[in-house]
Amino acid sequence: MTEQSADIARLTTAAAALSEGRSSGLRLLDDSGLLAVILDVSGLAVEARKPLEDKLRAGLLAEAGVREVRVAMTAEKKSMTIIAVGSGKGGVGKSTLAANLAVALLRLGVKVGLVDADIYGPSQPRLMDSEGVKPEARGSKLAPVPNAYGVPMLSTGQIAAPGQAIAWRGPMAGKALEQLVDASWGDIDTLVVDLPPGTGDVQLTMIQRHKPAGAVIVSTPQDLALMDATRAVSLFEQADVPIIGLVENMAGYACPHCGEVSDPFGCGGAEAAAKTMGLDFLGRVPLSMGIRLASDGGVPPAAGTDPTGEPFHAIAAKVADWLNGRNNRRNK
Repeated sequence: MTEQSADIARLTTAAAALSEGRSSGLRLLDDSGLLAVILDVSGLAVEARKPLEDKLRAGLLAEAGVREVRVAMTAEKKSMTIIAVGSGKGGVGKSTLAANLAVALLRLGVKVGLVDADIYGPSQPRLMDSEGVKPEARGSKLAPVPNAYGVPMLSTGQIAAPGQAIAWRGPMAGKALEQLVDASWGDIDTLVVDLPPGTGDVQLTMIQRHKPAGAVIVSTPQDLALMDATRAVSLFEQADVPIIGLVENMAGYACPHCGEVSDPFGCGGAEAAAKTMGLDFLGRVPLSMGIRLASDGGVPPAAGTDPTGEPFHAIAAKVADWLNGRNNRRNK
């Protein structure tokens, strides 16, 4: 063994210990001690990368014969699991469901982020109490905005001025979606994406460029909403995106005075539709003053211990089971 190969073997061993096994390709570039090494930071949160790089460089500089260390950081592009939350029409509570689903999944241990892809009518900044907070840039990518509920989020509502109309044509909306999804998400591995209502450009862009792992469809129980929900189901099925299940929102109203339950939008329509289409029914969310007030106040019910959050936790548990089953099938 030559003297240089002995040095490389020694330094490779030291680099592996310093980098927790993430170093490779170590080589001496000249006879004066100029050392190059590759550091794989795949899966590491952004804030953890620089400390590890500094530790590796300092440790190698302490080794005999090393004058300078050049560290090249590399990372594999992370494959994100995307859960699309869609509806056939607006006004069915899709965004509220998406926000609370993300919060409830976090409580189940899922490393989850939230994308408000409702480009023309973003409401997640209000629902997640992050209005007026602008995302920062990390290199060429946006950095998600943190919030009190632990679910990092990005929305065009955080980029545009409050109340500003977002009048973008399809290609511009598609580019905006690209920036939101391909952001610097760190260790997040699952994105809940709140889609616009209907079956337009943004939905098609999402399916073509960022194939969702599955879709959750939200509808009220009434026939008109279910007709549109069926169209949303059809769009995803045509694109081979699995339907995780249907959610029936605004399903029953309990009078706060007498406790009597009435059904202004009907009852059981989404469950019946799911059965007819051979899909899973994920659960019901009632028409509740508590949910409405909490949502308008930027406090997702799923973040607390109030009974208003229970339907969202039950739905999230079924979605988490679906994700676990999908992962188990892929690992076999």
